[in-house]
Amino acid sequence: MYHKVLIIGNLGRDPEMRYTPDGTPVTTLSVATNRKWTNSDGSPGEETVWFRVTAWRRLAENAAQYLSKGRQVFIEGRLQPDPQTGGPRVWNRRDGTPSATFEVTADSIRFIGGRAEAGNAAGMSAEAFDAAEEIPF
Repeated sequence: MYHKVLIIGNLGRDPEMRYTPDGTPVTTLSVATNRKWTNSDGSPGEETVWFRVTAWRRLAENAAQYLSKGRQVFIEGRLQPDPQTGGPRVWNRRDGTPSATFEVTADSIRFIGGRAEAGNAAGMSAEAFDAAEEIPF
């Protein structure tokens, strides 16, 4: 069995890097994807979906070093379901309204454009890092 998630979006905040008790680096990214359309009555529609992306080891270090809020990224990874529900992580916002977050573990992160080019997807830069590069065999 196998599944893969592909996300192209913008970072909603700077990456947050920390270390596990055994010293393994882990970085969390908040990535937003946007979709726009025109409704049947001619009015515009828009939807933003947020993903919480976790990167480990060398991939985590590179993401923390090179990424910043607003940067566009292409992430390949896998969904991490909530262990209690089997779906997205459900939580309540500060105002009490319910919300859900899709959790993704990154296998690779490609940095699209430069800092000044945030939002420009004309081509992917050569800055790409894979978690598979860390496997010693």
